[in-house]
Amino acid sequence: MRTPAAPDRSRFRVLVVEDDDTIGRHLETGLRSHDYAATWSRTGTGALAEATHTSYDVLLLDLGLPDVDGLDVARTLRARHPGLLIIILTARTDDIDVIAGLDAGADDYLVKPFSLTVLLARLRAHLRRRTIASPRQQPISIGDLVLDTTARRCLLHGKDIPLRPKEFELLAVLARQAGAAVSRETLMAEVWDENWFGSTKTLDVTMAGLRRRLTHAAEASARPA
Repeated sequence: MRTPAAPDRSRFRVLVVEDDDTIGRHLETGLRSHDYAATWSRTGTGALAEATHTSYDVLLLDLGLPDVDGLDVARTLRARHPGLLIIILTARTDDIDVIAGLDAGADDYLVKPFSLTVLLARLRAHLRRRTIASPRQQPISIGDLVLDTTARRCLLHGKDIPLRPKEFELLAVLARQAGAAVSRETLMAEVWDENWFGSTKTLDVTMAGLRRRLTHAAEASARPA
């Protein structure tokens, strides 16, 4: 069986937001040497301005910025660009800080110091899943919930529920196996990557966010008009 071709990295635009000159230059140079179209911004304000006139596929975001809170940058760009892949770069090792980053809209995180090799592996894992074409599939219906995996739409009682990319993919895996217990290993392999390594905390935060969105949507639909 033929192995799927790796994604053409030159198609992916990466915005690096890092105030440390050494780290920022290393990331920009390293990404470009591996054929990513990388742009480096030293401030959150500069990154927000950059993202208004250029469409990016990936945001590598340092949380400790000199001008604005990195979490606010993540929230703003997630709201503007729901399909943007956001990976947080942080020196903060406490669980609460990492969870706050993921809850602000990030898809993944890396704790400093990390190697370029690790970052590139994470990027390949995320981008590979986004570039695999799937044939047209019939929507999945579970009660009042309808999931159109081809159009990437989630509807509850006929109303669209906006989901982040990983929330949608997680729901799709669970919906396909409705009624069955699904292991963490299976979820990480199917939603993130079969060769994933490191913490699976991102799964817990994504699951919590998905539950919250579905619960709010269900409560809203139950309210009298």
